[in-house]
This record gives sequence, C-alpha cells and structure tokens, in this order.
Amino acid sequence: MKPGLLVICGPTASGKSALALELARRLDGWMQGGRDVAFVIGSADGLDRDLKAGADLLLSLSAMTLPHALVRVLLAEQLYRAHSLIRSHPYHRD
Repeated sequence: MKPGLLVICGPTASGKSALALELARRLDGWMQGGRDVAFVIGSADGLDRDLKAGADLLLSLSAMTLPHALVRVLLAEQLYRAHSLIRSHPYHRD
C-alpha cells in the first residue's frame, strides 16, 4: 500500500493557492494512485510546526482570514467541485 498524504489546509495565504482545476488534477492523481489523503485544518492557534513540516502540501483556501468553521465548508465545496471536474459533471463552469 502506498503511504498516505497529509495536506494542511488553512484560512490564510501561507501555502500554495489551488485553483479548482489544479485541485482536481491533484485529487485525480491521488485517487488513481490509490493514495489515502488526510486534510488537516488547524485551530485558531495554528498547527504544530513539525506537523506542518511533514505535510506533503500546504494548501491555502483564501488570502483572507476566515473562521475555521467556515474553512471546513470551503474545503468540502472545493473537493466537491474538484470531483465534479474529474467526472465531467456540469457543476463547474469555466
């Protein structure tokens, strides 16, 4: 079994910005490779430095500061949008 990926998501601009198409490309690759992926959203106090250092990807969902509860909703919507792109579902519009 291939090792899982750890993706750190946050409400700040401290990671790579992922457009819908890029997230879809990555998600498709992870699924095709049979990879388990854990998306971690930190608390208001942030995340442990070692956890962040061990992440395979730091993903910024917004350049704005957002409540962490809202980040969960944004991540769920972006994953749904990425999955829709992979499946050619009409949910995503260019």
